[in-house]
Amino acid sequence: MHPSNAPLPPTLVVIPTYDEREALPGTLARLRAAVPAADVLVVDDSSPDGTGEWAEAAAAEDPSVHVLHREGKQGLGPAYLAGFAWGLERGYRQLAEMDADASHRPEQLPRLLEAVRRGADLAIGSRWVPRGSVHDWPLRRLLLSRGANLYVRALLGLGVSDATAGFRLFRAELLEQLIAEDIASQGYCFQIDMTRRSRDLGAAIAEVPIDFDERTEGTSKMSSAIVREALVKVTSWGLSRRVQGLRKALR
Repeated sequence: MHPSNAPLPPTLVVIPTYDEREALPGTLARLRAAVPAADVLVVDDSSPDGTGEWAEAAAAEDPSVHVLHREGKQGLGPAYLAGFAWGLERGYRQLAEMDADASHRPEQLPRLLEAVRRGADLAIGSRWVPRGSVHDWPLRRLLLSRGANLYVRALLGLGVSDATAGFRLFRAELLEQLIAEDIASQGYCFQIDMTRRSRDLGAAIAEVPIDFDERTEGTSKMSSAIVREALVKVTSWGLSRRVQGLRKALR
């Protein structure tokens, strides 16, 4: 833990992109204004709309902005893992996840930084804790997110209200352990998997309330395949957890 008046430890915000040319400029400008001491890594999956090229131009103007290009659309989980590996290789001590579409308010990143400063290994920006909120979501999205998190809590016992949240800050020491493992999850499931693995490693996990805004530019990458993957994997992990518990009880 470092004093509240100490300089920010080397911090990297990883932003995966695929066809986010409309949304990324505003998000990046807000992020750089909110936490100017943090660096940013845009991980672009060869966006056909020119997102990667725009990010390169932004990086040429701002030495705190970096771009990692990947071949083709490979998914959210692999994009974050590639970004984390890039950051750890360069000595960043705190690494954050954030969406490109400003659904996570960049101005609230300091809340996560403060939680880690106070001792958390993983700070999660949560929509479903007191003072957390979601704005302009249709009822279907609300029910899906709340239902998914209730299902995760029931099966996995994570003790986390928003295991699918994508606004997070990790200590480097925790991430180094996590990315050494074989993580193949995508989408919602990636966030659940990282939470599950962090808990299993004994990490201190803190949830802080955030506002989640529906995107106003670009299109959502949510799909039925992402939902199905989460359902199948969470069910499998939950059954495995119960079998392990039963074996321990029978010893």
